[in-house]
Amino acid sequence: MTCRAGEEFDAERAAAEVTGLLAAPVPATGPTAAEGDPDTGEWTVTVGAGFRIVPLWEGHSLTGVYAPEWNDAVEGAEDRLALLARTLDGRWGPHRPVRLHAALLRWEAGTPVEPLHEALFAQDLYGDLEVWGPVAPGGRWIALTVGHSDGDAPLVLAALVSDRPVTEPEDGDGPL
Repeated sequence: MTCRAGEEFDAERAAAEVTGLLAAPVPATGPTAAEGDPDTGEWTVTVGAGFRIVPLWEGHSLTGVYAPEWNDAVEGAEDRLALLARTLDGRWGPHRPVRLHAALLRWEAGTPVEPLHEALFAQDLYGDLEVWGPVAPGGRWIALTVGHSDGDAPLVLAALVSDRPVTEPEDGDGPL
C-alpha cells in the first residue's frame, strides 16, 4: 500500500509532482531506503544513490476481482500512465520506453541488479519505464511506471528522478 490509497487520479497534479522531482534531493551515494508514513507505514518514497522514486496514484484492491473487471483495472492504470506520459511529452518531447524484463529475470534469480532496478522491484513496480532525459535543469532523467505485486494487489503508478542515465539493461548483462 502507498500513501496514495483512496486518492483520485489527477493528471495535472501528477505532472506537477513529476516536474517537482527535478528539484528534489537525490543522494549521490549511500544505501537504498524506502520510507513510509509514520502513522500508517504506507510507502511514500524510496531514495538511493542517484535516484528518488515516489507513488503518484494507487488503484483499488483487486481482491475478488476477476476478468473482465481485472482487465479493465489494468487497462485503466495503463490509460493513466499514457495520459500522464502525453502530458509530459508536451513539456520535454517524446519519451522512450525502457524494458526491464532482463533486469527482472536476473533479480528473480538472485543475481545482483542496478540499485535503481532493485528499488523498483522491491516496491512491486515491475512494469517497463517511460523515460525522458536528460531533462533540464541539471540533466536529470525522469521515468514513469505502473506495477503491482500480484493479481489482488492495487496497481500503482510511480515516478522516478535520476541524476544518471536510465537505460535498458542488456539481455546479456550477467547470467539469467
